[in-house]
Amino acid sequence: MHKNKKEHLFDSAIYGIINHDINHVHVMFCAQPRTELSKFINAYKSASSRLLKKEYPEIKKKYREPAEGLRLRSVTVSMEPSGKYFASLLYEGYSCENQAAEPDYSTAKILGIDYAMQGMAVFSEKIEMEEAGFFRKNEKRLAREQRKLSRCVRGSHNYELQKKKVARCHEKIRNQRRDHLHKLSRKIADSYDAVAVEDIDMKAMGQCLHFGKSVQDNGYGLFREMLDYKLVWQGKKMVKVDRFFPSSKKCCKCGRIKKELRLSERVYHCECGNEMDRDRNAAINIREEARRMLTA
Repeated sequence: MHKNKKEHLFDSAIYGIINHDINHVHVMFCAQPRTELSKFINAYKSASSRLLKKEYPEIKKKYREPAEGLRLRSVTVSMEPSGKYFASLLYEGYSCENQAAEPDYSTAKILGIDYAMQGMAVFSEKIEMEEAGFFRKNEKRLAREQRKLSRCVRGSHNYELQKKKVARCHEKIRNQRRDHLHKLSRKIADSYDAVAVEDIDMKAMGQCLHFGKSVQDNGYGLFREMLDYKLVWQGKKMVKVDRFFPSSKKCCKCGRIKKELRLSERVYHCECGNEMDRDRNAAINIREEARRMLTA
């Protein structure tokens, strides 16, 4: 069947996206005036649908095949500051599978998580995890590239090239963090029936006591979001314990609550003889409070 000029244009744009030919895609995008944006989106949906139906055998596909019986609703094309284009496809008709039966929470496996400035989080049980702090690890390289950018003449060709180098540094840091958080959240969601966290305000914490860089680098808020939807997919629960619950001051062995506990005291000492890391003690208390809430 003969294709018109517009179809060839959009098919060529898709080919460029899938093969990461950024310059080619940029030309395809600029070829469409702003008034034809809706026409471009509609044609792109059609071409993307044909792509997923394997009507482009010469293109190497870099996505997972969708389940049967789904309908393509929209295609969102975005460009990263580094110059990379991505096409995000939204489907309708997805239903959660492998839903877990409602467990007996009195004996269920529940994980308590307490936020920690060093290492992002402390768990009520020992979980092996990669050392976080990806911004700190790449900070020197990023600073070097930013110094080079500051010496370039704004608007020049070298300025634009260096600007993309800085963007790629930020992109690498973000991708490393998201990869780490995805793997950790998947591991936890598969291993436990429920997860308990503190309902803390990460934005407010990042604005106080000069902790902003560490809070943003940890990505704890993003980690909670990832863990939440992965648990929902499997029919499990995330329990949020009130932020004013005295998880750090309460002894996880005898239940005694200290009147005062300074932030500098990293080891919890109790009159009953309990002596342990204060964050681990808090994580255990959060877990037991969540169990009480679920069984109430």
